[in-house]
Amino acid sequence: MITLEDWALIRRLAAEGVPKARIAARLGISRTTVVKAVQSDSPPRYQRKPASSSFSPVEARVRQLLEDNPELPAVVLAERVEWTGSMSWFRQNVKRLRPDHRRIDPADRLTWEPGDAAQCDLWFPPRKILLEDGTLKLLPVLVITAAHSRFTVATMIPTRKTEDLLLASWELIQQLGRVPRRLIWDNEPGIGRGRSGADGVASFMGTLATRLVLLPPRDPESKGIVERRNGWFETSFMPGRSFISPADFNTQFSDWLTRANSRVVRTIKARPIERIDADRAAMLPLPPIPLHLGWRSRIRLGRDYYVRLDTNDYSVDPSVIGQLVDVTADLHRVRVRAAGRLVADHPRAWARGMTITDPVHVERAARLRQQFQEPRPVRVADDLARDLGDYDRAFGLTGEVS
Repeated sequence: MITLEDWALIRRLAAEGVPKARIAARLGISRTTVVKAVQSDSPPRYQRKPASSSFSPVEARVRQLLEDNPELPAVVLAERVEWTGSMSWFRQNVKRLRPDHRRIDPADRLTWEPGDAAQCDLWFPPRKILLEDGTLKLLPVLVITAAHSRFTVATMIPTRKTEDLLLASWELIQQLGRVPRRLIWDNEPGIGRGRSGADGVASFMGTLATRLVLLPPRDPESKGIVERRNGWFETSFMPGRSFISPADFNTQFSDWLTRANSRVVRTIKARPIERIDADRAAMLPLPPIPLHLGWRSRIRLGRDYYVRLDTNDYSVDPSVIGQLVDVTADLHRVRVRAAGRLVADHPRAWARGMTITDPVHVERAARLRQQFQEPRPVRVADDLARDLGDYDRAFGLTGEVS
């Protein structure tokens, strides 16, 4: 085989009209080699003749297993084919074969019309937040991005439960000022999975007159806009920041989003703040009626005058012990009413297993307990005299005694 330099020289001399026999004599090679070099479209390269290896006897069986399950782990494949050689060598060969058996899933280019859709997702900032009880916890952030304008709103929430997800969704939709015609979610248990939404989600969507879209598995492109935003938050918002509470996080994040929505988005070559008006114009109006969202329950208040909401206990005015009370809560407050009268109002705790007590309730409970323990006064009648004949008549002794 000739070298790369000889191949280039042969082609140059042939292009200059030098006879092939003279080129062969000059380089000391055969004329046939010169002819092949002139006719070749690519430079010469050495190709080693395929040789069998220790993996060759099991390759057919590995291919068969990968055909049935392309994601089968290499360790499982090695066990199935009874591999006894080097595990790293086996993994290298499996990595070489796996692409030949993976199913192809093309991704279409999606076009988002104004007002058509908003993509919703939960982002978990990679930093724990300090809570009321001094503990640190990773908390979710609900992110909603209008697909056409890329305008983003977001807020940190205490849980992933349906009540908090709907409360936060309504809060963010109010920030948008209008209702997107579709809200796109993937398999979030608090919203729904498959074709059915979680309890309360259908009535929420109906009140907004919008449509919930629950994406099937392995469909990241349909929600890629908001997921790329989540990755951007971790590289652009989080570095160098510290937070003393969830409220502090929301304040800082809201200020940063105001600036972020004013930056040019590379894919649309425009600023979200410049396109949000067109988005809003095509969206639906906010519902004219108030939405009854959040945590709601009705219980009979026990002697310990506390109600439980999401693992936390909140004190209630003990004067309504034994009565039915209505417990309601949003992202910030927990309120209890008895017959429409407010008997408890607490800031909502985002930590878990806490007991929140109003000192007024404790003082009132002490007074009621003291009144209960005091002996009750006995009412004495003014007239204690009674006709003895009443007793005779009661026992049937009305006749004379002999």
